[in-house]
Amino acid sequence: MERTDIENMRQIPIADFLARLGHEPVRRSGNELWYRAPYRSERTPSFRVNVAKQLWYDFGLGKGGDIFTLVGEFTRSGDFMAQARFIAETARMPLAAAEKPLYLPEPSEPAFEGVEAVPLLRSPLTEYLKERGIPYAVASRHCCRLNYGVRGKRYFAVGFPNVSGGYETRSRRFKGCVPPKDVSLVKAGDIPADVCSVFEGFMDFLSAVTLGLATGDCLVLNSVANVEKALKHLDGYERIDCYLDRDEAGRRAMEALRTRYGGKVTDRSGIYQGCKDLNEYLQQVSRKQQKNNNLKIKE
Repeated sequence: MERTDIENMRQIPIADFLARLGHEPVRRSGNELWYRAPYRSERTPSFRVNVAKQLWYDFGLGKGGDIFTLVGEFTRSGDFMAQARFIAETARMPLAAAEKPLYLPEPSEPAFEGVEAVPLLRSPLTEYLKERGIPYAVASRHCCRLNYGVRGKRYFAVGFPNVSGGYETRSRRFKGCVPPKDVSLVKAGDIPADVCSVFEGFMDFLSAVTLGLATGDCLVLNSVANVEKALKHLDGYERIDCYLDRDEAGRRAMEALRTRYGGKVTDRSGIYQGCKDLNEYLQQVSRKQQKNNNLKIKE
């Protein structure tokens, strides 16, 4: 295969390539298209394509790259020529007369402007958290309200701080991070604890606090890609309790921790067996409690 063919393949818009495979974005935010991961099963879109840079990133797996690495996930193969053949067949090469891309980049990359962290008072944000089973008393203790701008417009979201001064952000319509991206560490007290509970996202951490499961110190990865960043914080603990997602990415993170810490690591995901993560389990528990309360009122 000639070099020009390879270069032509790299010019194929990833969004168009995914469209040929039958995958359409769930939403768009600036130059970012969000999908449900096309090569694995998931409910919440965590697969992002940057149409300006022509790069993808899967927050569930903590992996990303160009069109070739994407095809590697589809084919489960690191064979470059096999990836090239897959692209050629899907895109129906040659590409000399390529059509106009479906998703053109916007003029500039969106960036957070005028970020302001203020106390999380009762608002639509806390109602959103309540719907996910998180009571105001728990949310207000660990989270803040982030006010920020993007391209001159003002927005707000729930903010959860990390150890580097960045924030994980959530609202009904937005899931992201105010950089820098890093893990979050919540200490139980001034005296170092023997146990650290590890969570994939801060919604799971808040769920554990709500359910009374958060023992000792707590570390939130904020992405399974941050496992390496977590190690320097975990080295001193005698026991590490993991409440990770019950999916492939969660299992990979678990194995990475076990490789480092061996028997110190305990898998606590059996508590929410049948659910993808701890927050989904909390929502089930909350619905059952609400149903029982309604029945008692009727009696």
